Amino acid sequence: MSIDPKIVGQILQPVEYQFEPKDVILYALGIGAGEDLTEQKFVYENDLQMFPTFGVIPPFPALFSFMDLPGVEINLAMLLHGEQYLEVKRKHLPVSGKFLSRPRILSLYDKGKGALLTLEAETENEKGEAVFYNSFGIFVRGEGGFGGVKGPDPDSNPPDRVADRVLALKTIPQQALLYRLSGDYNPIHVNHDFAAMGGFDRPIMHGLCTMGFAARAILREFADNDPARFKAIKVRFVGHVYPGETIVSKIWRESECKVIFQTETAERGKLCLSNAAIWLHAKDV
Repeated sequence: MSIDPKIVGQILQPVEYQFEPKDVILYALGIGAGEDLTEQKFVYENDLQMFPTFGVIPPFPALFSFMDLPGVEINLAMLLHGEQYLEVKRKHLPVSGKFLSRPRILSLYDKGKGALLTLEAETENEKGEAVFYNSFGIFVRGEGGFGGVKGPDPDSNPPDRVADRVLALKTIPQQALLYRLSGDYNPIHVNHDFAAMGGFDRPIMHGLCTMGFAARAILREFADNDPARFKAIKVRFVGHVYPGETIVSKIWRESECKVIFQTETAERGKLCLSNAAIWLHAKDV
């Protein structure tokens, strides 16, 4: 195996992230925001608000820093983002300033065809207050079968009934080119030869970009596009999206504060997000 299980528990270097309004706007554009006036607050510097899934960006550089650890020798083309959990700790998020993320290796699971490495990160603001918590699940193809623990089964399965809502959002051919400017420069999202090495016909969209599209649809439909009501999101990345495809989210409302969803491509009918849920804060009366 090319990943030494002894890396579990290791604390990685803290990650500083400085940002300004243009970074907040660029991220929102990367997940397709701005197509109607209700999303203007995410893309216009006057009264700008941070879209809450921006929280995955500050700790992202740590995602590949584990590859520099002793005992890790893997091909970047074999990495796929497998799972993601993001919790937003504060209702009101800044649009400029500095964040500090403290990452560590949380777990390593044997998934048979590959290994699932989980990295967690706490992100705090300049006052030392918790702002975001992230758990990144990285699937390394071809590195399974080492006899390790399989890990917990996924939760947030869709209920056995027709979806309460079906929402579709169209991506543009340049979507991955926009999203990568927020910090994920993996060449699988821009270079055709590199994408082919990963088994894809052409460059694919970032899983976190797909997640952002789904979050946009749900926040708009169930929370009046109020970012302060966004509490957390959890998804499994089970398939890819090509830039230009339409992302269709089937949504089941479990309660006022929780929705379960799964997402597929309209053009190919392929599932891309599963075992997914968003938690919301109750609406202030």
